[in-house]
Amino acid sequence: MSTVSIRSARRDDVPAIVAMLADDHLGRARERVEDPLPAAYYDAFARVQRDPNLALVVAESEGRVVGCLQLAILPGISSQGGSRGLLEDVRVATDCRSRGIGEQLVQWAVAEAKARGCNLVELLTHHTRTDAQRFYKRLGFTASHVGMTVRF
Repeated sequence: MSTVSIRSARRDDVPAIVAMLADDHLGRARERVEDPLPAAYYDAFARVQRDPNLALVVAESEGRVVGCLQLAILPGISSQGGSRGLLEDVRVATDCRSRGIGEQLVQWAVAEAKARGCNLVELLTHHTRTDAQRFYKRLGFTASHVGMTVRF
């Protein structure tokens, strides 16, 4: 694979992003990969674009979107008023894994969070995603909390 660049996501990247989000047992149950995509995805993209505390980026190689990540900057009172970065939706296209793309995306997000004054970067990964957990540990993340969810 040639050089990978990381850039802000564009509206025309949404189908590739949704396809990557849907490309596992958890994503298949919650995403709708259709042509055309449901308008809700484009509405969500527009909301993300308008929020200065959110960054949705893609990794691109040879004109193809091969990875994505969303970084949320969460201001808070805790930790002496420090902000934290929250990584979401880190994905790499199945045929492009194990090539350092995910690592580049996460390194970009950590650097961006530091540049925006965050005290830490955190993420949640599903307990069944053991490969992802190994990946994050290799990048220096430690298991520190128990995540809980309520779905509506």
